[in-house]
Amino acid sequence: MDLKARAHQAMLDAGFKPDFPPEVTGAVAALKRNGSPKPVDGVRDLRALLWSSIDNDTSRDLDQIEAVERLADGSTRLLIGIADVDSLVPKGSAPDLQAALETTSVYTGVATFPMLPGELSTDMTSLVGDQDRCAIIIELVVQPSGEVTRHSVYPALVRNRAKLAYSSTGAWLEGRGPIPPPVAAVQGMEDQLRTQLELSTRLRELRKKQGALTFGSIEPVPVIDHGEVKDLTVTPHNVAQDIIESFMVAANVAMALYLSEKSCPSIRRVVRTPRRWDRIRQIAAGFGVTLPPTPDSRALCDFLDHRRAADPLHFPDLSLSVVKLLGPGEYVMGAPGGEQEGHFGLAVHDYTHSTAPNRRFADLVTQRLLKAAAAGQSCAYSESELEQIAARCTEREDAARKVERLMRKIVAASALSNRIGEIFDGLVTGASPKGTYARLLKFPAEGRVIRGMQGIDVGDRIRVRLVSVDVGKGFIDFERVQ
Repeated sequence: MDLKARAHQAMLDAGFKPDFPPEVTGAVAALKRNGSPKPVDGVRDLRALLWSSIDNDTSRDLDQIEAVERLADGSTRLLIGIADVDSLVPKGSAPDLQAALETTSVYTGVATFPMLPGELSTDMTSLVGDQDRCAIIIELVVQPSGEVTRHSVYPALVRNRAKLAYSSTGAWLEGRGPIPPPVAAVQGMEDQLRTQLELSTRLRELRKKQGALTFGSIEPVPVIDHGEVKDLTVTPHNVAQDIIESFMVAANVAMALYLSEKSCPSIRRVVRTPRRWDRIRQIAAGFGVTLPPTPDSRALCDFLDHRRAADPLHFPDLSLSVVKLLGPGEYVMGAPGGEQEGHFGLAVHDYTHSTAPNRRFADLVTQRLLKAAAAGQSCAYSESELEQIAARCTEREDAARKVERLMRKIVAASALSNRIGEIFDGLVTGASPKGTYARLLKFPAEGRVIRGMQGIDVGDRIRVRLVSVDVGKGFIDFERVQ
């Protein structure tokens, strides 16, 4: 099977338009001929700072760079530079209208379908290494406690001094690998990265005290050779990812507060208080833990942390169950002075998406709101426009999730297609009248147990034989081996 073609069809089936129309490609070609716009007068020149980015090994659509500075009073100045996508993709332009329809980049493992054409998202608007770029700076002052006490927003000229990858940077910071060459090549960058790790730890610890939830997941990455899936690998979470996650959350909270202070409407990211809290309580009770009668993120956080430490093998499956019961996040319009729910999973009341304008339309819209507010201009969007955008982004995000989930199943089925009859160790992940499912322990794939499922339940370790696969549908069938 041509997996890229299958992914393309999955996009079409989900209502996406993965091929850019002529008006979009023509607009990008005109941008390339005319060159990038020059920074306006008064923009700060921050190219001398020790900016770095950390992302996936193959990523080029870089939205975010970071730099930190220790201050004399013991606090730390954190600067997060966000790619100024709006400067090349103005509101109402052909690429912008296309992005408003798609609203998100979709990552299927075998093909990436970007929200913006690659010439923009991986080059002209990307914060690639050793190139001058315009950026929107989110500046925070963080106390030793992890509390953010000041925030500001302004445009600046930046230069990414070290393009880093999660895998190698995390291994180095954890003492498992050598210093990455881009870090060693820039004087002061090693101390810069270690200070970033120290700061992110303080931010993370405060979030945990406030009840932010931490989940475990298994996200297989296909190893493809000449269009054929040879293997699936899983990269464990590391501290380099913690750095970016902590800074991203801090920035998104600060930007929601900033827009509120400027009496500007916004697009908020919310995860509502779980309606199925009773079921979450039942799951916890099965482990001998009593959660409060009403939703309590701090208590749930403690329960999850305990289970991660006690049983890391089963923790991804427990995480998945709780995530499903919490329900998906969604975008809503936040009116100035209005009341709306916060983000239950992060245990924060004010949260937006602002740090990935190359990949998510909600972030590009937020960037325009921030730029207008910082410049003292009128709001870039009306409340009714923001309501429509929020609804579209939520709907398309759900569609993207389904495409990505389908392709993960198809890729796993493809990788197992030549292993029919082999026996594997597995873990039961679902058992109901709708079917019994098991996840393989040494190969990141899940399938249905079609024979021998009597008497087994979620959490049981079993041995299964691979009976059949249907690559086109992503079906994997097992039978239990006694």
